[in-house]
Amino acid sequence: MRPFNSLKPQDIVILLKLVAMGEGGWRHIDLANAVGLSQTEISFAMDRCRTAGLIAQDKKTVIKPALLEFLIHGIQYVFPAKPGPAGSGIPTAHSAPPLARLIVASNEDPYIWPSVAGKVRGQAIEPLHENAPLAAITDSKLHELLALTDTLRTGRTREHALAVRELEARLNKTEEEAAPKGAISEELPLEWDNAGAVAPAAPARKHKVLL
Repeated sequence: MRPFNSLKPQDIVILLKLVAMGEGGWRHIDLANAVGLSQTEISFAMDRCRTAGLIAQDKKTVIKPALLEFLIHGIQYVFPAKPGPAGSGIPTAHSAPPLARLIVASNEDPYIWPSVAGKVRGQAIEPLHENAPLAAITDSKLHELLALTDTLRTGRTREHALAVRELEARLNKTEEEAAPKGAISEELPLEWDNAGAVAPAAPARKHKVLL
């Protein structure tokens, strides 16, 4: 077994991509291409995640309760994110879905990942990995998971509770528990439908936070 050298930020991106992909067969080369890493980097990440108890011994199945616990209680201390200079990029944290649909806009600059692929002007947040923004562009589920994780990384208490509840809804969702296509949860909108698309939230059930 390779020596364990502590988790790296890209490990969290990989785990969230696996959650977004859902349970099922996948190949290292497919995962590597999806997140912009080499197969060797994927293999090292799987070893680190297995040692940390975030992925099963088969190195295929994410241990979602453990990942959720780490995201809620540890991510802001291990991989913190602080807003930097203004620039253009892709919205993240509370400025991206799903929280952007639940929170009343304020006069504060949006939080963005600096990227030539994005045109939104806002305060820069360093992504967990430099390839994460491009991976998110092609996967709306991954974008939402990364944005919710960034909300916790920034340590902003105003959005923390909503981010936790949205992450819980997504990580606890299984194929057997999945609601019919387009259905909305009673407590908070679960924005993913069974086909992997983003289902519109019912306006009457929005939880607004005045910033």
